[in-house]
Amino acid sequence: MEILPGEKQPYLFAHRGCSKDAPENTLAAFELARQRGIPGIELDIHLCKSGELIVTHDDNLRRVTGADIAVEEAFYADIRNLDAGKWKDEKFAGEKLPLLQDVFDLLGGSVYYDIEIKSRKTSETGIEQLLFSMLKQYGLEERCIVSSFNPIPVRTFKEKAPHIPTAIIYSVDQEVPWYLRHGEGRWIAGADILKPNYTKVNSGFNFVNLLTGRRPVLPWTVDDPETAAHLLKSGASGIISNTPETLLQVTASGKI
Repeated sequence: MEILPGEKQPYLFAHRGCSKDAPENTLAAFELARQRGIPGIELDIHLCKSGELIVTHDDNLRRVTGADIAVEEAFYADIRNLDAGKWKDEKFAGEKLPLLQDVFDLLGGSVYYDIEIKSRKTSETGIEQLLFSMLKQYGLEERCIVSSFNPIPVRTFKEKAPHIPTAIIYSVDQEVPWYLRHGEGRWIAGADILKPNYTKVNSGFNFVNLLTGRRPVLPWTVDDPETAAHLLKSGASGIISNTPETLLQVTASGKI
């Protein structure tokens, strides 16, 4: 499968937007990435209880808003006015949690996307169909990768949209089930791409990639130019970074 047709490799994604300098997963962070010429945006989506796709990372909004609210148990009307910027810096006070459609309205097809589905459930929740419908609505089916730590929504999405590339994310973090810490979810999900924590591919990469059937690999989260250059030289297809502006020169000269 061709990933992101017509786009130059190696790929470069701003992790939750330019999240070092702006509050993560907000329009401010995504706009900053566009201003800095970053070609790709990585973001996270949850399904609210009222049916909206909201862009935020954690299951609970305490860290980024101060409100002890579980995203999937909340109605959008109850969280739409929460301040998701002040925690980062007073100059971002009033920044809201965007809906996915807000991001698409802002950026459209000017960037490509890696959309991470946040769900711990092992049954279909409806997030997969909503995401597919929105990608079709905005004409972004060839501008997007859909990924998750959870192989079930990846598999469900793949069944609905086999033409859109999917990725399985993994790391050795204790929150990741032990049986999914080395990318095993790729077989459950039928994923096209691997997204490991970069430390899992920083050595022995070519051997690991051989075992995985030479799927494209997008390591995260890489903020050091020297590390990024090493990963690209080893065969990574792109980089996901909190400071993507520092890697533009590296990816521009990257050879894969």
